[in-house]
Amino acid sequence: MQKKIAVILSGCGFQDGAEIYESVLTLLRLDEKKNVSYQCLAPDIPQMHVINHATGDETADSQPQGSASRSVLAESARVARGEIQDLANANPDDFDAVILPGGFGVAKNLSTFATQGADCEVNQQVQQFVQAFHKAGKPIGLMCIAPALTAKLVAPGALCTIGNDPGIEGALVNMGALHKTCPVDEIVVDNNNKLVTTPAYLLATRLTEAQAGIFKLVDKVLEMA
Repeated sequence: MQKKIAVILSGCGFQDGAEIYESVLTLLRLDEKKNVSYQCLAPDIPQMHVINHATGDETADSQPQGSASRSVLAESARVARGEIQDLANANPDDFDAVILPGGFGVAKNLSTFATQGADCEVNQQVQQFVQAFHKAGKPIGLMCIAPALTAKLVAPGALCTIGNDPGIEGALVNMGALHKTCPVDEIVVDNNNKLVTTPAYLLATRLTEAQAGIFKLVDKVLEMA
């Protein structure tokens, strides 16, 4: 029986959207598996801001507020080669598992973690969609910065990893999650909550380092599905 996996993206580009390498490695590993299909999803909301990835500076234009505006859904479509679905129209019942690649779009667009830390709010569509998997006993995979939202995306008391960043660890623990230090090429599995996490580019310095942990995450999520 074919397994169908939802992949939630947060834009395009690690400084203001989804981490492209993490997203593509996730899709690659899913594509390598037999009897597995996937669908990329994203909420149709504006990005918090737009970053010039060549300079690291915020991009300004002629808009009155002085900042460029882009759609998270439209930007995510770049990664998905146009094969994207509005999260508002997606049904969790149609999928066997959900995976969120990282990138600061998770902290800026899918939540307010980038500006509010432990006091952050999570986009309601994203929160409800992911929590539906938890309530149904379906596996959830979070990587890079995404596990920082574990307590609000999954459940308080869930075990996760962001690697070994003290600042992010402190925030996620304050929100109610449990943290375990983890090397870049490994995963942390919370069997009770069917949650799999890996540090990815919070620790990775090269593509192959990120690949090791991401492939293990995808494999474990599929095994649990």
